[in-house]
Amino acid sequence: MNSPGSPRDILRLSVSIVVYRPNMPLLSETLSSLADACVQLKMAVPAVSVDLFVVDNGGLPDITSSLEKMREAGACCTVLSGHGNVGYGSGHNLAIERSASDYHLVLNPDIDIEPNALATALRFLEENLDVGLLSPCIKDEARQLQYLCRRYPTVLDLFVRALPSDGPRRLLAKRLARYEMRDRINERDIVWDPVIVSGCFMLFRTVVLKKVGGFDPRYFLYFEDYDLSLRAGRVARLVYAPAVRVVHHGGGAARKGSAHIRMFTVSAFKFFNRFGWK
Repeated sequence: MNSPGSPRDILRLSVSIVVYRPNMPLLSETLSSLADACVQLKMAVPAVSVDLFVVDNGGLPDITSSLEKMREAGACCTVLSGHGNVGYGSGHNLAIERSASDYHLVLNPDIDIEPNALATALRFLEENLDVGLLSPCIKDEARQLQYLCRRYPTVLDLFVRALPSDGPRRLLAKRLARYEMRDRINERDIVWDPVIVSGCFMLFRTVVLKKVGGFDPRYFLYFEDYDLSLRAGRVARLVYAPAVRVVHHGGGAARKGSAHIRMFTVSAFKFFNRFGWK
């Protein structure tokens, strides 16, 4: 994998995972799949270094054994702790500030990465120097496609998507499908310049991520990825690259209880106040 630009002695990848009282089986699966992907990346790019930052916002047990496979894959692993629960975006910023990489992966602790995903993604970025942020094909546990790229939302779009009942959602299915880009997103076609991509897997060119200042710390949880996508799109291209594949075990705010619904609503107000109400 050779860059079309200036030659480098080594390709550097950093990864940040923010956890708060994590589901340890899911986190262990994520770390295991990341290690497998790093092994495949090393086979494709022998001169590669990987720095993993696990950011402990609270409740993380000793994960020495879970990190062993990453270390065997050649990664340098760092656990950042002691800062308290600073929120999702601010947690990632602690790692981003320490990264000195060519590419930085923002990764959720509930993602399984296919073994060739990192090699495929970095090859794409090395060949497309105008791309600053890559989003993969994301499937759920049943291996059904998740439509996590977005057009700019309206308040109604967010309300419909958050409804726990399928009945009202069916009545507004066309509206929801447009918001979720179901007319564009599939398992085959590259989609250039989606407005918003999911924060569960965001692979950045690090210079772009640092240029926009990382995540906005005003969001404690939710909408920080919407905000960052819009700001990244001002300075570089975004791309949905379906050849890069992951499985997402996460769910929506409405299924996580009233506290998450409140945080979702607060963050939505911050987002619309900054970027405009529709």
